[in-house]
Parts: sequence; C-alpha cells; structure tokens
Amino acid sequence: MASEHRGSEHRGSIFGKSAELSNKDIERAKFAFDIYDFEGKARMDMFYLGDCLRGLNLNPTLKMIEKLGGAKKKGEKYIKLEEFFPLYREVKNSKDQGSFEDFIECLKLYDKQENGTMMLGELEHILLSLGEKLEREEVDILIKECCDPEDDDGFIPYEPFLRRVCAGPHPEMYEDW
Repeated sequence: MASEHRGSEHRGSIFGKSAELSNKDIERAKFAFDIYDFEGKARMDMFYLGDCLRGLNLNPTLKMIEKLGGAKKKGEKYIKLEEFFPLYREVKNSKDQGSFEDFIECLKLYDKQENGTMMLGELEHILLSLGEKLEREEVDILIKECCDPEDDDGFIPYEPFLRRVCAGPHPEMYEDW
C-alpha cells in the first residue's frame, strides 16, 4: 500500500518531489538556480534563496525564507538543484503571500473618501512600519517609480500603485508565465 502511494508521488516527473511542478516550472527553476550557481559547482548558496525565488516571480516572506533554511551569511549553507525543487514548489503553492485583491482590500481601509485614493503619507507609514518593513530609501524608490503624483490635498490613487508594484520591475518578462 505504501509503495503505491510513493509511486503516485513520482508519476509524471523524473524529479520525484517536484511532481507537482509542470515541465515549464522545472525549466524555470533550473534557469533561476543556474543564475545563482556562481561557482559552477551545481549548487546555490542559501544566502540567495529569496533572490532566486523572487526571480521566479514569487513573493516569499522573510519568515518563509528563514523557515526554508535561507542563510543569513554567504557561504554558510548550499543546496543542489534537486533540493531546490521542493522549496520552489512549497513557495509556489503557499497561501502565505498576498494577492493584488488582498492588498486592495487593505488599502481601502485608508480610503476615507471612498473614491480609490489615500493619503501618500499614510502609504509611506504603512510601507515603513507594518509587515516586512521597508527602509526609507526603498520606500522613496517605490513612490517615485510606482505612484501617480499626489493631488493638492496629498492624496494618491492606490490601485495604479498596487498594479505597478504587483507587476514587478519588468512585467513584460512574465507575460508567458
């Protein structure tokens, strides 16, 4: 009975634990992993786990990266490609990341006029103080690159901001993903 279950886990994939990943996912994971294999030794420094996963258009939290074994210092820990697939799958299937709709609902709490706008100062406060806090420089870059100009009263439309942030730095890269 147990062997039947194990067999079904491996069906459709030569990588066993990555059975839930499509061939395209496996190809992407290999590509991203290879980018972070700086030494050409078929291994990746776990210091770069979050960067590699984000390069795959995922948004793992710092807590999740830590849970998966991400290293705080370079050279502490390495993984091979086969070990990366289950980590990629876990983050890809994780519900522990917000969606565009989730973020809209959060920012609606700050929409005092119920017209799709919020105070730019409140957005800055959220980014600096709540959740995975950003540094002041990061907030300034986000606002400069993703926010529409504030009106005379200090309000900005938050939906276009979120669309730009959720699309990532190069949305055209992910059109076929």
